[in-house]
Amino acid sequence: MVDVVTKNVIGAQGEQLAAGWLRRHGMQILATNWTCQAGEIDIVARDGTDLVVVEVKTRTSTRFGMPSEAVLGAKYARLRRLAGWWLAEHQQRYRDVRIDVVAILLRDQRPALLQHLRGVD
Repeated sequence: MVDVVTKNVIGAQGEQLAAGWLRRHGMQILATNWTCQAGEIDIVARDGTDLVVVEVKTRTSTRFGMPSEAVLGAKYARLRRLAGWWLAEHQQRYRDVRIDVVAILLRDQRPALLQHLRGVD
């Protein structure tokens, strides 16, 4: 069993990889690990005129499925609510709000596999 500290290290590594990927693909990172009373958003980014709420899922094996399979319908609804909290707090206008998932599979001695799913909700 993986302890909490290890899970946090794995999660932080995945979020760093995801943020780098998003930057290299033209997105501006507005916040990482943004929290409010309703929960946390892993990454908040801007893609042109769109606000993008990004859920990052990182795993070290596929024993329980691919990382992207861990993001289910209830999670999308929560992320949509969190996007509303972000918008209310920051009072900025965006053409659209989108939810993306960045799924990362960390592999021993090999580069990580990264999958960016855009507009998953």
